[in-house]
Amino acid sequence: MRLAALFTCCWMGLAGCGGAEAPAPIVAEPAAPVAESVDISDAFVRAMPAAAPNSALFMTLTNTRDATALVAVEGTAAKSIELHTHTADEAGVMRMRKIDQVDLPARQAVALKPGGLHVMLIGLNHPVTAGAQEHFTLIFKDGSRKLLTAPVRAVE
Repeated sequence: MRLAALFTCCWMGLAGCGGAEAPAPIVAEPAAPVAESVDISDAFVRAMPAAAPNSALFMTLTNTRDATALVAVEGTAAKSIELHTHTADEAGVMRMRKIDQVDLPARQAVALKPGGLHVMLIGLNHPVTAGAQEHFTLIFKDGSRKLLTAPVRAVE
């Protein structure tokens, strides 16, 4: 008899038996992709003479959330697209070098600009002339992606 009462109590719900209601299950919201929290401004590709083999993509990335990183850029402008920085060697000569990622600190802007961090376009597939546009996909540490259309402009 006690077992039947217990079954009935459970079947009807604990509230009907004088017990507390079962708490609602906790459902964690999935985190929004990092790409949604990174704003892009002032993006452009450096215009180059038709015979130039390489160019670069510049922009400002503003991260509105927790620290993350830009880990790659894809596009059809060049055979190879790499993240680069400039560093001074022991003689003080500035040299470019490939890096694995561009760190994006929480709630800060990071400028990719001539003479600093930038996206190198190596082995251009076509001339990049002022007035044209190039299309890229930025890939972030969590794997999320953000599309970018950047104008090509001359840099003085």
